[in-house]
Amino acid sequence: MNPEEFRLFYNQTIHPELMRLDKQRLRMLRLILFSAALWLVVVVMVTALSEFLFAAMVSLPFMFYLAMVGARVRRFKADFKPRVVKLVLDFIDDGPLFGDLKYHAKRMIPIDKFMRSRLFITRPAVYEGEDYIEGRIGDVEFELCELKVQEFSRVRQRLDSVFRGVFLRAKFHYPLKGSVLLVPRARLPYLSETVKAYVRNGGENMDGFIKNAKFREAYITYGSRNTKVTDLLTEELMGFILTYGKRHDSISLSILGDHCYVALWNEKDILEPRLFQSNVSFELVREFYNDIYSAMYVVMALDRSH
Repeated sequence: MNPEEFRLFYNQTIHPELMRLDKQRLRMLRLILFSAALWLVVVVMVTALSEFLFAAMVSLPFMFYLAMVGARVRRFKADFKPRVVKLVLDFIDDGPLFGDLKYHAKRMIPIDKFMRSRLFITRPAVYEGEDYIEGRIGDVEFELCELKVQEFSRVRQRLDSVFRGVFLRAKFHYPLKGSVLLVPRARLPYLSETVKAYVRNGGENMDGFIKNAKFREAYITYGSRNTKVTDLLTEELMGFILTYGKRHDSISLSILGDHCYVALWNEKDILEPRLFQSNVSFELVREFYNDIYSAMYVVMALDRSH
């Protein structure tokens, strides 16, 4: 989609909503500052009072008041992202290829579907997700969400990150032309078991068929025997993946029959509201839009290739 169209949509639709949300944030900030001042007064009074019962009578209502303030802050944070995301999806599904996109703030792709991607082999110790989106791109059904995946370290007493970012699963109307595993070379040490498992199941290194030298430097490609990887990894798609890597992070991809799985790494919390500074930011919204649309773009490119 044209970036200028998104900028115009942001100015007309998203920016006014961010301004309304920022007014709520400022009201809460004033409430928090007032609460802090009131807390100091209560501390002084309780310290000065000698009778425990009277001190408790003064403190308990204030504690209840603080709980109410905390609930308002949590509600603001919980409401902020869904309100902005729904506007972003309204922009995306206006495109001719997209069906109605549905959003669920607290849902995620089930772990069994995540494991079926074969992008990650070890069943994780921590699997957390949010911001689930489902819909259609032409005849292709898809679902995506943000995930945080961790496993127990083999050498230290800690949890190691397996994946953090946007994960997409797509189901095509017809099987794609073979099986493909695409791994960023920078992440190969962490995904070595993934590659070994893929090779054990008949996968072969396909780098010799990739003519794009820059792509070969950044990614290692495996495919099943007789797979024409260049039919799936078109120049258009490889160029897009390289461009994404320059702006953000890397992409992993697996194609298995009529299913495609896309993992876009992003270590940052995307579109999470800030309390002590303004959230009225085009860059903040554009980053979320870019990650969501990039995952969908990979699906559209693959759909055009078969």
